[in-house]
Amino acid sequence: MDEIPPRPEFDLIERLAERVGDTAADADRVAVGIGDDGAVTVPDGATATSVDMLVEGVHFRRSTSPLRLIGRKALSVALSDIAAMGAEPGEAYVALGIPPDLDEAGCLELYGGLAEVASEAGTALAGGDVSASPVLAIAITVVGHGAAAGDFVSRAGARPGHVLVVTGELGGAAAGLLVLERPELRSSLGEEAAAALVARETDPTPRLTAGRALAAAGAAAMIDVSDGLGADAGHLATAGPAWLRIELEGLPIQPGVAELADAAGADPLDLATAGGEDYELLASLPPERISEAVAAVRPLALTVIGEVSEGSGVELRGADGGPRQPRGFDHLRRR
Repeated sequence: MDEIPPRPEFDLIERLAERVGDTAADADRVAVGIGDDGAVTVPDGATATSVDMLVEGVHFRRSTSPLRLIGRKALSVALSDIAAMGAEPGEAYVALGIPPDLDEAGCLELYGGLAEVASEAGTALAGGDVSASPVLAIAITVVGHGAAAGDFVSRAGARPGHVLVVTGELGGAAAGLLVLERPELRSSLGEEAAAALVARETDPTPRLTAGRALAAAGAAAMIDVSDGLGADAGHLATAGPAWLRIELEGLPIQPGVAELADAAGADPLDLATAGGEDYELLASLPPERISEAVAAVRPLALTVIGEVSEGSGVELRGADGGPRQPRGFDHLRRR
């Protein structure tokens, strides 16, 4: 009998499956997980599916972020889309493009980060693929679940008379990216504050619990703040259609952002509205549901930042009443 030639691809897939452990086997909906030609799931109710991709040189640099954190971020940002629909996290499928200088140990480290977030979020890593690639690329498909399609929140429900709310704090990720790109700025903040900003950039948290709470509290439209508040508000305005006015004076800006901006010669409001990657949730709510929503997302803060009226577009209004051009991150731009 001829000797079977070595198959490094299959060996790597086997080791990656071992690294993520039993995340798929433990999920009630997954009948067949990693290692077969396809995953078999047995969903109950409705599903919401989203695809996200992180590419080296566009969304991260290995020189400033450990592989474990790259893995964590890849799954977290994919799950953030599910959070913005108010869905219960279900399964994730990972396609990994492996560059020539990434060895097996590096792949396992990256998958370790993926497995950590999967465990924290209650997500089953149910399958995927690997391939050689010129740069490190991670494409993740996530599936969320709900009792019925009407339970999910889309971008299209903002209506005149609604108020705009945002979870958590803004600007931290953009400020953290500045710290990574310009390490000399750390001295202007102190190590603890600098580390907190960098963590917002390299290890974001998908607001899954808050997304479900906002959906239950009457959120009519919702989106995650991934590309910048101005750009993502524009998506809600277009989908509505509706006119969204955001009051910049009331934005919840993460501590340390203003100090970092001052040291870097940047505008803290630009970091908070155009930098992106905070992965907070922007939602449109009927005003009579605000108190309920605030209570539902505790201990996470929920801040009213604007209102919805007739029309289509976004107005970012400063404390002096002057407008600011809505801007955001361009995924076709390289870092």
